Amino acid sequence: MARALVLTGMELEYDTFGSPTDPALLLIMGLSAQMTVWEEDFCRILADGGHFVVRFDNRDCGLSTKLDGQVADLAGAMTAAFANEPAPPVPYLLADMAADAVGLLDHLGIERAHVMGASMGGMIAQTLAIEHPQRVLSLISVMSQPGEVEVGVPTPEAAAAIFAPPPTNREEYLAAAPMWMVWQSKKYRDEAATLELAAREFDRSFYPEGGMRQVAAIYASGRRTEALQSLVVPALVIHGRDDTLISPDGGFRTAELIPGAHLLFVADMGHDLPRPLWGLLTDAVLSHTRRAGELAAHS
Repeated sequence: MARALVLTGMELEYDTFGSPTDPALLLIMGLSAQMTVWEEDFCRILADGGHFVVRFDNRDCGLSTKLDGQVADLAGAMTAAFANEPAPPVPYLLADMAADAVGLLDHLGIERAHVMGASMGGMIAQTLAIEHPQRVLSLISVMSQPGEVEVGVPTPEAAAAIFAPPPTNREEYLAAAPMWMVWQSKKYRDEAATLELAAREFDRSFYPEGGMRQVAAIYASGRRTEALQSLVVPALVIHGRDDTLISPDGGFRTAELIPGAHLLFVADMGHDLPRPLWGLLTDAVLSHTRRAGELAAHS
């Protein structure tokens, strides 16, 4: 584990796998999710496939900088998003989180990277590709959506779980953890594994306050529709048939918008990365990055 102070003034906790001489693959995790949700074994498979893998904690999460006490008008940001109107000021936007990632690449001396983001991380990855195209070798957007409030809508049960009042201590957090199973892969969900993950994540860093600022950033950042249509970058979009938190049409719409994007629609995958699907997912990612690298070499 290491910590980088990036140009945005954030300290980002990160670690790496593989050789720095291999093409970089930057992994960006989702809402309130720490970098450790990218499991070490998953990262090692990608590193063994020929990548210098970098994972990190987003701002307001994990061991990275937290913006204690900063207030986000979440209700105002959501109202503006659904009305397609300018949002009220919020502490930061997805663009700021993308800039954090670019600062980390700078710190590591990485000129260009394949960028893979899951859920909110997919939104950050899309934003990074839009605003810093010279830094992106390819884009992999996983279980995400393009900022259009009409797509990727959660089921009522998933929405209730994500917006439930946050726990205040370890006991409450573990008691609430089984609610996450509403968006997990139906075939592979496992309550014991969910509780184990919850205990690990709580013990590393418990910071529910940051999640509301991250949600505000999502809604206040608006639609990426036109910007995605103008992307000139190899893109792979991955989404699960069982996803109830960001419904599958969010992935379909993302792939539809990005010129030439490939869509991998995965049966038995929800809003998670279950171990039995790692072979399928990592094979798809490595095939995509290999093709993108060949294109970059000949351009």
